[in-house]
Amino acid sequence: MDERLKEAAEYGTIDALYALIHDNVDIFRRIEGMEFVDTPLHVAAAAGHTDFAMEMMNLKPSLVKKLNQRGMNPIHLALQNEHTDLVIDLLSIDSNLVRVKAREGYTPLHHVAREGNVPLLSHFLNHCPNSILDSTIRKQTALHIAVQHNRFEAILQWIQNTPEDNQFRRKES
Repeated sequence: MDERLKEAAEYGTIDALYALIHDNVDIFRRIEGMEFVDTPLHVAAAAGHTDFAMEMMNLKPSLVKKLNQRGMNPIHLALQNEHTDLVIDLLSIDSNLVRVKAREGYTPLHHVAREGNVPLLSHFLNHCPNSILDSTIRKQTALHIAVQHNRFEAILQWIQNTPEDNQFRRKES
């Protein structure tokens, strides 16, 4: 990636981004063609620059699903660096981003289940309930991962917040 573009993303400078686009209208062409790369969206997400990340989503929404050389996508980097507001803003564009797989098939939902982040787990499941069915390469769902990491509060919260017709809720007799 062009060093000036990387710097604009590191500092979250949208004006610098557009100056670079003005100088080179094809600035993203090489990045899009690379299979595994840190994009400006990766850099901004890791740094917690929400406005820059949202601008990148407007310009190049495909970058949110791109993996870097470590098998991470921008949402996973934001989660890893505890930039929760940025994650929620990205998901406001497309709630199915909860299902974007990274290294070993982990989704953002798997990540929050492992960490036991109950509010974020609830937010993800409320906006994308089918994500509970997604599994890793080891065929583990978020529920499996929560149990494996002793995140029982997260499990109970999920069960309590599931709709009445959920198969996991015990029917009252």
